[in-house]
Amino acid sequence: MFEVLGLFLFLAGFVVGLGAVTVVDLMGFLGRRSGYWTEATIRAHKVTKPLIWLGMVLAVVGGVLTYLHEPLVGIPLLHVCIAAVLVVNGAYLSLVVSPELLARERMGKASHMLPGSLQRKIIVSLIVSDVGWWTGLLLLVVYLVDGLPG
Repeated sequence: MFEVLGLFLFLAGFVVGLGAVTVVDLMGFLGRRSGYWTEATIRAHKVTKPLIWLGMVLAVVGGVLTYLHEPLVGIPLLHVCIAAVLVVNGAYLSLVVSPELLARERMGKASHMLPGSLQRKIIVSLIVSDVGWWTGLLLLVVYLVDGLPG
């Protein structure tokens, strides 16, 4: 029973979290040179940010249940490391970058291009986020396929 619930939550975490990451990152990429997309991204991140955190919680709880009787080596250990990096990266985005974006919105500057220094911080964090989420999903697929008979 825990295996099914664990795998369901693990996959649900990727659906919700990776889906939200993909949307906001694509919008952010478009916003690098467009005031329209900059404003759209600032507004959308108010929805995607909680979805990313929800996805992280679901994935972590699902991972704990999925790997409950597994030693913490190989793919389970890599998943723990990836989750830790994603949590730190998400905290930076939520506690440092997001307040800056919301302040720009309150000042009526949401449609103005972001300063280069802020864009560089965001792009590095987005790369970390994309690589982490996609690698985590790939590792889950490898783990599941390795467990198949044959």
